Amino acid sequence: MSVDGPEADVLRQSRELLERAVTPNAGAWDRAQEMDEKVAGLLGAQGLLVPSLPEQAGGRGFDMELLGRFNEQAGRACGSVRNLVGVQGMVAHALHRWAKPPLRDRWVPRLAAGDVYGSFALTEPLSGSDARAAATVAERRGGSVVLNGEKSWISFAARAGVFLVFARLDGHVAAILVERDTPGVHVTPQVDLLGLRASHLAAVRFDDCEVPAEHVVAQGALAFDAVATAALDHGRFSTAWGSVGLAAACLDASLDRAVTRQQFGAPIGDHQLVARMVTRMVCAVDAARMQCEAATRARGSGDRDAVRRTLIAKYVASENAFAVASDAVQVHGAYGCSAQSSVERHLRDAKIQCVIEGTSQIQETQISQLTLTSWRAAQRRSEALGPSDNGR
Repeated sequence: MSVDGPEADVLRQSRELLERAVTPNAGAWDRAQEMDEKVAGLLGAQGLLVPSLPEQAGGRGFDMELLGRFNEQAGRACGSVRNLVGVQGMVAHALHRWAKPPLRDRWVPRLAAGDVYGSFALTEPLSGSDARAAATVAERRGGSVVLNGEKSWISFAARAGVFLVFARLDGHVAAILVERDTPGVHVTPQVDLLGLRASHLAAVRFDDCEVPAEHVVAQGALAFDAVATAALDHGRFSTAWGSVGLAAACLDASLDRAVTRQQFGAPIGDHQLVARMVTRMVCAVDAARMQCEAATRARGSGDRDAVRRTLIAKYVASENAFAVASDAVQVHGAYGCSAQSSVERHLRDAKIQCVIEGTSQIQETQISQLTLTSWRAAQRRSEALGPSDNGR
């Protein structure tokens, strides 16, 4: 896949913006566990915070290919900024598609512009991201809905102005928008994480938190099968391409190290065991990018296999990114273990890619289930054709 014409200019401009405003600061933000507040507005002003939204909603109307390539650039620059782009897109797209017009028109433009942070509040301390097992509950009181419960490990919750909360309402899963200043909302920052340390994670507790009934974005099968699944699918696509960018940054740093670092009278890249690591990294980056491109084509064409393809891309890209980052630290030696080196941060961030938007183990189960379902369906179609038709 290659990008030509005006789209190539768009990607060149976004890359220059990230290299100028993000890449030089990523290490400092990681150490401070805090991202510059101006970043969201800077990306939003260019329509790059939620670039796949239509232009009239504050985005750039990016298709799947441009969206993927931009997330690769963001992942190369800073894992937390890529995470911001992913989460902001999950919330904004859910509201743009499913919320009632007054709610949609109030919040989507502000999310796209970076005037407000959004948080996707699904994960709970005991049930993780299993929305059907959520302990957070909501009950109707007149024209309102009252929430009680707790969410945990929620990206950008410490800065969020709105939360898209998943809770059980009338016995079914519901997606409910809760504004930060609603009485009963308590936010506790969660710090000293392994990676993505500038992603402002927090736990959020709701104590008799009352919101208008119009803030119920979706309920029942629609809430989980459409809103949650579509949002997680968007997040996995962003994470997959971001992992490719992270791995490519590690590969580039390692190639530079391999030709400039001298040991025993020769560049370390000339030593066979270092050459083997370089080869592994090259192959892992290429394999991850190919899976992301396959997912991009499937999503862009509306292929029924798009969800499975996205799961495969996220699984392969995140696992490969962690392996590449680990080899990159090894190539850099003691320097690679220090905070002065970008590969040290990339290694910590890479491990988080294997956890967010569904762990690798969950995705192994999902990929297997979807593949077996497809296989059984193909077998039934083949049997329905009968021996003579099947042999044609």
